[in-house]
Amino acid sequence: MKVAGFTIIRNALKYDYPVVEAINSVLPLCDVFYVGVGNSEDETLQLIKNIPSEKIRIVETVWNDQLREGGLVLSEETNKVFDQIPSDYTWCFYIQSDECVHEEDHEKIREAMLQHKADRRVEGLLFEYKHFYGQYNYIGVGRRWYKNEIRIIRNDKRIRSYKDAQGFRRNNEKLKVKPTGAYIYHYGWVKAPKAQQAKQENFNKLWHDDEWVKKNVAAAAEYDYSNIDLLAEYQGTHPAVFAKRIREARWNFDYSDSKVKRNFKYRLLYWIERLTGWRAGEYKNYKSI
Repeated sequence: MKVAGFTIIRNALKYDYPVVEAINSVLPLCDVFYVGVGNSEDETLQLIKNIPSEKIRIVETVWNDQLREGGLVLSEETNKVFDQIPSDYTWCFYIQSDECVHEEDHEKIREAMLQHKADRRVEGLLFEYKHFYGQYNYIGVGRRWYKNEIRIIRNDKRIRSYKDAQGFRRNNEKLKVKPTGAYIYHYGWVKAPKAQQAKQENFNKLWHDDEWVKKNVAAAAEYDYSNIDLLAEYQGTHPAVFAKRIREARWNFDYSDSKVKRNFKYRLLYWIERLTGWRAGEYKNYKSI
């Protein structure tokens, strides 16, 4: 069994993406790792070149800045890199530039790939998610946070990154998946407020035109983290590759459950999920088999 990792990145330094940590978190599980480096306004290319691993393969790309609908440029770039992976690799491990895998889950992930490698019905492997918000000691528990997503796919080029690259489909049909029992740690909502504001102003341009961004993304020096869904204090550990970032996180973030706006329907659905584990109306871009 051979495993290829892959990701895409652009302007990692300008918008403070933890892409090096993301890559290093899955590198021990991969025989090779392909990084699509888009045309950047900073030293992102050199940042990736400086990763001390012979496994790294860089694919330089030019993003279509005119494609500002539904985040489609993200799937377009993801497919460019996926298509560079040779056919002799069994599995392809996709990690986004603000995601990470805990080293404690490595063996579990490896076992899942080995267990299902010969079963061609299995087109992808599913991960659970831990979404962090505001600071590293808070985790999202409300209904806005997706619970699962595909991060390992079979090396079948009929599989395509779907819409804004959150998941994958084959011939526009949902992939058949098995669970890994492992987690993706998502840190996209943990940045210094100034960096988060800059990211939001830029990131929304992948979905909307300038007029929409101007109207809907408040101009500010720092991001306002007070628009909060339900959070809980995180009691677990973080991936070791994130230790330096966590030590250097100096900004303040205060959470109060009273700030969360919840109508009766939201509260009811939330408590049903807490009691049963079932999320009513949950969107799933995959089929569990």
